[in-house]
Amino acid sequence: MRFRAEQHLRRQRDFREAREKGRRQDCGAFTLWWYRRPAEITAAVVAVPAPIPGPRVGVIASTAAVGIAVKRNRAKRRMREIFRRHQNLVPPDCDLLMIARAALNRLEYREIEQKFVDVCRKLFPEKS
Repeated sequence: MRFRAEQHLRRQRDFREAREKGRRQDCGAFTLWWYRRPAEITAAVVAVPAPIPGPRVGVIASTAAVGIAVKRNRAKRRMREIFRRHQNLVPPDCDLLMIARAALNRLEYREIEQKFVDVCRKLFPEKS
């Protein structure tokens, strides 16, 4: 499956909402925040086009946690690819926020991928 532009968390409001209203799961190499979006927002209240259904993800890798730009970019690429490959495990009304830690770049890709799959199966058993 592709990782479409509509699946990126882009607005600061979306990141903040995921952190303030969502739940957190520690995955060792990264922290996963998830938030179930409300089912529908009426068009009369908000003049925003209806979002395309599907899970969305935001990826954060800070200098303090991960290191220099090369390491941050590698960590973000790996997390986006893991989400792209396993987005079918996440409910369509869910926003994810993946925050990298220093250990992410020290682990093999398969280990990180397995951590993501395990946490998704734990959090969203209806999708497994």
